[in-house]
Parts: sequence; C-alpha cells; structure tokens
Amino acid sequence: MLNKCQVMALQMPRRVDVHTNSPNLALERVKNVLWAVMGVWAVVTVARFANGLGATSALTDAVPWGFWIAFDVMAGVALAAGGFVIAAAVYIFGLNRYHQFTRPAILTALLGYLAVAVGLLYDLGLPWHIWHPMIMPQHHSVLFEVAMCVMLYLTVLSLEFSPAILEHPLFHRPFFQKLLHVIKKVTIPLVIAGIMLSCLHQSSLGSLFLIQPFRLHPLWYSPIMWILYLVSAIGLGLMMVTLESLLSAWLFGHPVRTDLLAGLGKMASFVLSVYVLLRVGDLWYRDKLLQALDGSWLAGLFLFEILFSAVVPATLLAFPRVRHSIAGLATCSTMVVLGIIGYRFDTCIIAFARPKDMPYFPTWIELAVSAGVVAGAVLVFIFFNENLRIIDHGETTAPSEYDAAKAKRAPYTFTPAMRRHSLCFVVAAAAAIGLLPREAIYGPEPRPTPVAHSRQVEALAIDREPPLRRAFHLSSMSGSVPASADADPVVVTMIDGNRNWRFVAFTHDAHAQALGGRESCRICHHQNMTFDQNTACYQCHRDMYEITDTFDHLLHVEKLGENGSCAVCHRTEDRAKSRESSLACWQCHGDMVVEGSMIQSTEAGLTGFAPGYMDAMHGLCIRCHENLSETQPEVYGTEFGRCDVCHREFKDTDHRRLAPYVPMPPGHVMLSNAEKTATQGSE
Repeated sequence: MLNKCQVMALQMPRRVDVHTNSPNLALERVKNVLWAVMGVWAVVTVARFANGLGATSALTDAVPWGFWIAFDVMAGVALAAGGFVIAAAVYIFGLNRYHQFTRPAILTALLGYLAVAVGLLYDLGLPWHIWHPMIMPQHHSVLFEVAMCVMLYLTVLSLEFSPAILEHPLFHRPFFQKLLHVIKKVTIPLVIAGIMLSCLHQSSLGSLFLIQPFRLHPLWYSPIMWILYLVSAIGLGLMMVTLESLLSAWLFGHPVRTDLLAGLGKMASFVLSVYVLLRVGDLWYRDKLLQALDGSWLAGLFLFEILFSAVVPATLLAFPRVRHSIAGLATCSTMVVLGIIGYRFDTCIIAFARPKDMPYFPTWIELAVSAGVVAGAVLVFIFFNENLRIIDHGETTAPSEYDAAKAKRAPYTFTPAMRRHSLCFVVAAAAAIGLLPREAIYGPEPRPTPVAHSRQVEALAIDREPPLRRAFHLSSMSGSVPASADADPVVVTMIDGNRNWRFVAFTHDAHAQALGGRESCRICHHQNMTFDQNTACYQCHRDMYEITDTFDHLLHVEKLGENGSCAVCHRTEDRAKSRESSLACWQCHGDMVVEGSMIQSTEAGLTGFAPGYMDAMHGLCIRCHENLSETQPEVYGTEFGRCDVCHREFKDTDHRRLAPYVPMPPGHVMLSNAEKTATQGSE
C-alpha cells in the first residue's frame, strides 16, 4: 500500500531533464524503427513519382480506390478527430481540467491532416492538380465538400497550433509576440470554425457511399452513414487522445493522469454506446439485422468488428475500475482505434462488391507508403515534443525555466544517436531497392496487345451531311439486314484490332470505288508480304500499340542455307553482322514495295519494323481524310479529318447494335425486301 505522500508524488508532473546525456532507450529504439520505415518510404516515393501508379500499386481504372484511400484518408481523418473533440470540450463546454490534452490533440490532428494531404498526393494520378478544387468548384459533389473542408481545417489547425511555436525563445521578438497575442485573442472563433469544418467533412466521408447502395454490403451500407461516421469519429477521437497520452508518458516520462483519462473513457463509453445503438437500430429498422446471423464470413466480420470496436470497449469503460487502470485504458483505447480503422477498411474495400475478374489486393509498396507517412508524422510529433512546450507540466514547473533549459541545449550535431538513425535509414532503403519489382525500377513495360483481323457485317447506310457523310445501322450476327426506303444495304468492315468493341465502321468497297476502283488498292496497301497481294494491315502491324519486328531471322537462315546464308545478307566484312549492316528488305524482295502508295517507304524504313496498329491506321486514314478535305472541300467538307468522323460511340442500349448507332429519321419505317420491291414497283 502506498501512503498519501507517495500517491501525491506519483501524480505530480515530472519534468524531463533536458541536460541529461543518457538517452531514453525506449524512445531511441522507436526512433530507429521509424527511421528505418522512412528509408523504405524514401525509395518507394521515388519509384511512385518516377514511374507512376501502374508500376507501384494495384490500382486500375476499374479499381481507383484502394488502401491509400481507406487508410490515409478515411482512417487518417478519423484518427485526427481528437483535435476538435478536445477543443470543443475545453473551449466550448468549459471542461478546463482537460486543457493539458489540448495541444497534443491539436498537434496530432494537424499532423494527421497533413498525412492525409500527403497520402492524396500518392493516390492522385496528377498530384500537382490537388489544388484545383479551390478554383474549379463542384458544389453538388460530396467529394468537393470534403476537399474544401480538409483544406480549410488544415489552415485552422495551423493557426491553433502556432502559439506553441511562437512561445519558443527563438521567436521572442516584438513582431512574433504581437502575432501570438492576436492569435490567442481569436482562439474561440478558430475553435468554433474547426469544430464546424470537422463535423462537416467527418460526416461527408460517410456520405460518399450513399450513391452506391448496391455495391456496399447491407450490413455496412446505411442511409445514415454520415451520422455513423461522425459519431464513430468522436468516440475514436476520445480514445486516440487517451492512447496518445499513454504512449507519450511511456516515451517522454510524462505522468499518467488516470483521473483525467478516466473522464475521457467515460465520455467515450457513452459515445460508443450511441454508435452501437444507431448502427444496430438502423439495421433493425431496415430489416437487415438477421443478415448478421446468416453464417457468412461477412456476417462474422461484422459481428467481430462491432464487438471489437465498440461493444466490448464501451462495456469495459463503464466500470470505474477499468477507467482508472492504465492497462484497462490502454486495452480499450487500442481496441477502439484498431476497430474503427477496421470499420473504415471494411466499408472501402472488404465489404465493397467488386467484379470477380477485377480483384484488388494492395502491393507492398502501397503499404510502405502509408507506413512511411505515419512514421514521418510520428517523428515530427517527437521532434515537437522534444523542442516545444506541447505537454502541460503543471504549475510546479515554471515555463520560463523550462524554456530556458531547452534553449541552452547545444545546436544539432551529428550525434551517435543520429548515426544510428542514419544507418537504419540507409540499410532499410537498400533492402527496399532490392525488393522493388522490375516495373517500379525501370518504369512500366508495355504489355502485348495482339491485333485481330477485321470482321464484316451487313449494315444500312444512311446519308448524312458532311463531314460525317454516312451513318451505319449494323445488323445482328444472326441474319440479313432488311431493306429500307431511304437506306442502302452495304457490307461494313469492322476495324477493331484489340477487340474492345470501340471499332470503326469502314466501307471497304465504297472507299475503293470513290478512290478509283481496283487501282486504288495501292493507296493503302503499301507493302506486300512474300507471295501475297494487298496484304492486310494486321499481318505486319501485329500489336495495337508497340512496334512489331516482322523479320524472321531463323526462317531466313533455314531457307538460305543455314550458316552459309550469313554472307547473303551481311555483305560487309568490316562491320559486325547486325540489322544495320545487312541488306534492306526491299533489296531482296523487290515486289514488296507498292508504287503510288500514300505511305512512301524509304530504303531506311524497310528494315523489318512495323509501327503499332493504331499509329499505322491513324497515319493512313487521317492523312487521307485531311487530304480530301483540302482538295475537295465541296464534297467532303473542311472538317473531314475530325476524329468523330470515324470514331462514334454507342448511343443506345439495344444489344443488337454492334456499332455506333445514329437514330433513324422521324417517321422512318423499316421495310422488308418484298415491301421495298412492291413500293418501287408502284412508283
């Protein structure tokens, strides 16, 4: 049993000896780990911004939201909720006994929101456009509201925390002291603005999911998600302040004020109970509660999540003995922090339905980025705690004496501790480089996109004004196109090299007739393969985007006499036998070059390389269209080279349409062949 004097001595604030040379071993070990994480983070940061999202993450156009959004944004914003919760308790509700938690909570919130902003830079495809919401408002967008509130609240937090910096002896200048005086005068308006902005965007994060009730599992989706996100953030904020206070006491030797933390635990118990009642009551009201007992793994995950994050901690914190115990506070606060983070993860990733052929699992680089952002925030928190008055040391420690002691410390030098931190950083960075995937080091490598041959289908051609000329109504694959009174049946070639159904409807026969009949073939078919005529484009341009090597070296060696064939093509003895020193293709295959073609093949160009299919088609078609618009504007119009002349998107949802569809003229009636013949005969 401790006597009264011993109890009072334990509760008195302890002052850190700023002159001691013996480092805090626990703190130094934590710093070593954090600097090692920062070494990995530095490597993956270079890889991310040098080679892009595709080379370093599992994100795709179909899966644009992943680990970074779930952790850095959804969970990060919630973890920073302690700032506005404690500020409201102290400055609005007058609970001044919690004042010593104000600065640590505001610093945590400031670093948390900075981490959110930094995390978004990694997640955005064009990170330098992060400021665009300020000048391009989308006032109907929930995401716009979140972006603006986070930006504004980050500014408010910076002002709220600035007194801790301006109180440092380095800023004991008249200008800074006047600025400090002004900021302290507007503390209450800043706190009110911070509470408003925090409540807005904490709830809006939940509102982001209201537009997708059929993608989110019913146990997580709710029309009141905005309320659930706000209430859970308040409970998490209280427990985050508790956990932070316990960790700070462990690392920096601050006294643990269990009497105050017990009050936070009591408030958290009430808030978490409200959260459980709201969530369970909403499921009961919508007749979804029984799904939590259907035996599925998602039902089990839901039960574990709500028990771990709210039910068990709220129940334990309801007992005074647990609230006044360091072990009880540490256990409950850890459960709430991890549980609410899990709630955000479940909403964003696990309980969010995705197509089976589009799964998502984060890469280790994504995990390293988030870990590095957190490690950086913790290191900044430690730095401020070591150099600024963040923790209130009570009346027994004179502020001027404490600040003077810190000011007398020697400036930063390369101490043994810094050497250890640097070693951890470098070793971890080297290990990270060795673990990087090839694409993260050398950049994304092109993936082969084989080109398929074109297809043909019957269609109705409807005359249109230039520059479109004609629109096509394609038939289904099951039968012939019926005749029409004002549309001509034609055979359309569907140019769809990569088979993504974004094809171009091309009338081969009509083009040949308009450009001069059979003799016009040479205009487009500019080269022929051996023993071939009018070789199709896809036979040489075999990849949609990449250059194709059309030269088969082994085939030539076999046909020309094995090893002795080298001298046939490589006739220079003073140069290495390579493609550059060999004969050009046309020098052996003289008939491969077609005279009069729009594509003029040169000797230097006939080396067996064919550009990508898309580039080849664009280079041919666009040049021809532009030439016709310049030479015959009265026929083709001046804008015949526009992209939409050939590329037209789907405009209806009829599954029978196989191509871009232009609606028939008003009053148009499709006629059968017999009806058309009868009509023409009557005319």
